[in-house]
Amino acid sequence: MKHTPYVLIMAGGVGSRFWPASREHLPKQFLDITGSGKSLLRETVDRFLGIVPKNHIYIITHQDYTSLVQEVVPELSTEQIIGEPSRNNTAPAIALASIKLSKINPEAVCIVAPADHMIHREDEFKRVIQLAVQHAEEKDSLVTLGITPTRPDTGYGYIEFDQEDQQEVAHVKSFREKPDRQTAEQYLQSGSFVWNAGIFIWKLPVILENLRVHAPSVSDLLVPGLPLFNTPKERDFVADTYPKTEKISIDYAVLERATNVYTIPCDIDWSDLGTWSSLYDYLDKDDSGNVVLSGTVFMDGANHNLVFSKKEKLIVVKGLENHIIVDTDDCLMIYPMHDEQAIKALKEDLKENGFIKYL
Repeated sequence: MKHTPYVLIMAGGVGSRFWPASREHLPKQFLDITGSGKSLLRETVDRFLGIVPKNHIYIITHQDYTSLVQEVVPELSTEQIIGEPSRNNTAPAIALASIKLSKINPEAVCIVAPADHMIHREDEFKRVIQLAVQHAEEKDSLVTLGITPTRPDTGYGYIEFDQEDQQEVAHVKSFREKPDRQTAEQYLQSGSFVWNAGIFIWKLPVILENLRVHAPSVSDLLVPGLPLFNTPKERDFVADTYPKTEKISIDYAVLERATNVYTIPCDIDWSDLGTWSSLYDYLDKDDSGNVVLSGTVFMDGANHNLVFSKKEKLIVVKGLENHIIVDTDDCLMIYPMHDEQAIKALKEDLKENGFIKYL
């Protein structure tokens, strides 16, 4: 790497699919959801501290969570925590942070990563990141990490890349939405598809130019405020302007429309901890296929369950299979594993029925 890149960690989500452990006031990125002793955000920051110095790490989150970020990562200055006044998806968030960083170093390379992913092969991750930074520096490219698929998963988006590209960094042909099972199997057999990890590497002027061309509903509102960033007037400008930007993901806004997009197919032992079942898949199981996270659990004829408890008490499970059991201070949820995608909708049902204090 010619110059030290910056890292932007996206930490503004509410983690709806991890309810009831993840709440509006304390979402999953601030929880020790894996039993490692660290929150997901802390693990992500520690991973990048092996690549860049702490003063090159920035975190963008909802403004309601800035104090939580300070608690989890006290070594970062308040200037390194960017609070968004509304949840407008990833394109506005990345635009906001990119403009702010460009006032510090207008030619810098930026690594964008979610706060809630797990990566076990950290040495290989570091090597791939360095390769991506080099490519972005030299080619003015938009680079995304592509995870070599190990199964026909229907829960991930896919990236189709050019197999004829003899370089490790391959040109992206298309982005594909989450497929059905048959299509996912075809992707796996073809060998020209990878999972979209949502980890991006680019130079700041390159992403800002692509936002200008492909996402004017975001860029045209935020870029005029450039002179105000990193000044006392920044806060008022962002508070007034940011909520007016289009709510759109960076994938839809830029990556699916740009032509200079590349991917690095890699095996970094990656997991997107987006749901309880993805956490179940990620963690070690006992002989009956159960995963127990904290608490004391006695299983009697129970198989393939996940038990998460925040309290030190005995939990007895008899004859239950393929269920998620989450026990918090004020809520107990027992839910079929196969139906977990409905947990997000369940939160809306609870809200409509007056259970707001539990959300």
